[in-house]
Amino acid sequence: GGGGGGNAVLEIRAGAGGREAAMFALDLWRMYEICIKRQGWKAEAINVEKTDDGGARAVSANISGKGTYDFLRLETGVHRVQRVPTTETQGRTHTSTAVVVVLPEPTKHELPEVDAKDIKVDTFRASGAGGQHVNTTDSAVRLTHGPTGVIVECQSERSQHQNKAYALKTLRARIYAVLQERALAERRAAKEEITGSITGDRSERIRTYNIPQDRVTDHRSGESTSAATMLTGDALDDVVLTLQHTERLEKLDGALDTLLVATRKLAGDS
Repeated sequence: GGGGGGNAVLEIRAGAGGREAAMFALDLWRMYEICIKRQGWKAEAINVEKTDDGGARAVSANISGKGTYDFLRLETGVHRVQRVPTTETQGRTHTSTAVVVVLPEPTKHELPEVDAKDIKVDTFRASGAGGQHVNTTDSAVRLTHGPTGVIVECQSERSQHQNKAYALKTLRARIYAVLQERALAERRAAKEEITGSITGDRSERIRTYNIPQDRVTDHRSGESTSAATMLTGDALDDVVLTLQHTERLEKLDGALDTLLVATRKLAGDS
């Protein structure tokens, strides 16, 4: 698979819950940014689609440093927050979600050859919060890759040239992920034929952040931690270590199951 020791592309999107979901998406980005920088790695936002009221519809970032993909890959999935919005007068708790996707940044030799003629380039004005234009030139860039349908936007205070370079880097990583996903789906289908097991979909809810009760529960490890220390980026290291440990145990279990199924089949055939 994609190099576990390499860099990563991190994407966060506001899910269900409107304004609250956008606030949460930005909270998650801050959590990752703090934690990543504390590890001595680099977190560079390529695109932040801010909302008028202090949230973000989407965040894309390049994360670089040895082992960043391995550290962040288990963050992929649906993150759910339960909290009382500042606008809520009755004190009711609202539930919203954000979707996190972590892709390996392909290494030079893994990068798919992207033909320039397959890429449609659009330039537009970068818009800030509230829709006002950050600058008067068309410095924001949108790239569309015909064969896979992948679209990447990059708008920042940088020049059009820099934005295009960033967008191209992200486009390649996403195309790579699409091709990887296809190859993985084919492998999975082949494996299911052999073992008859269905693997869980990666879009499942993986973690709930309950703010009123100051509790974050990871649904894969079953472990809980304080929401306050989680969102300030202080607890993420421990949560990731626990998850990696859980994953190793599950892989062992899975390997044993596959072995048992194969043994039974052999016993049945003889």
